[in-house]
Amino acid sequence: MYARPASHHTPSPMSTRSARVERDTKETRIAVAIDLDGSGRANFATGLPFLDHMLDQVARHGLVDLDVKAEGDLEIDAHHTVEDLGITIGQAFDKAVGDKRAIRRYGHAYVPLDEALSRVIIDLSGRPGLTWEVDFPRARIGDFDVDLFSEFFQGFVNHAKCTLHVDNLRGRNAHHIIETVFKAFGRAVRMAVEHDPRMGDELPSTKGAL
Repeated sequence: MYARPASHHTPSPMSTRSARVERDTKETRIAVAIDLDGSGRANFATGLPFLDHMLDQVARHGLVDLDVKAEGDLEIDAHHTVEDLGITIGQAFDKAVGDKRAIRRYGHAYVPLDEALSRVIIDLSGRPGLTWEVDFPRARIGDFDVDLFSEFFQGFVNHAKCTLHVDNLRGRNAHHIIETVFKAFGRAVRMAVEHDPRMGDELPSTKGAL
């Protein structure tokens, strides 16, 4: 089990932007709890330590409380588990963000790590779409297949119903590259779900719907 030391901060009981979702298939069994108004508290037990480390970046830099448990057919490979984690986290995110009134809707972030630099831009548009421009210098980080990262984000955007652009602008170290992506994703999410006091109770859309 992966567990970052618990924060001393207790999320406000008044927070309503939280959700729990479970997904149970012949390939995986996943449970996700998310609080968009959290403090970055995280707890993971997925059987995929490197992915847990990346999700921890999202929680910490997005100030999102995230609890994820997964059992998958890892004896085959990690594909089903990673994809279904993206799906379930996306479902929980969509449920937690609610009707999107008075939020900023758009978020963006540039994050460096030594020689690597990545940019992530998100629009909580209600329209799923992923643009993934990330090239890795090698096929695996440890025993983790780097092709699965795009599968994770594709699952997320399909079920969070958002538009996501992910660009690695430079980098030579595969670990640095993907860590900048997940950190930037967390920061972009944090910006997009923030309440905008100038919006009142309005939707950030001229169409009146998202």
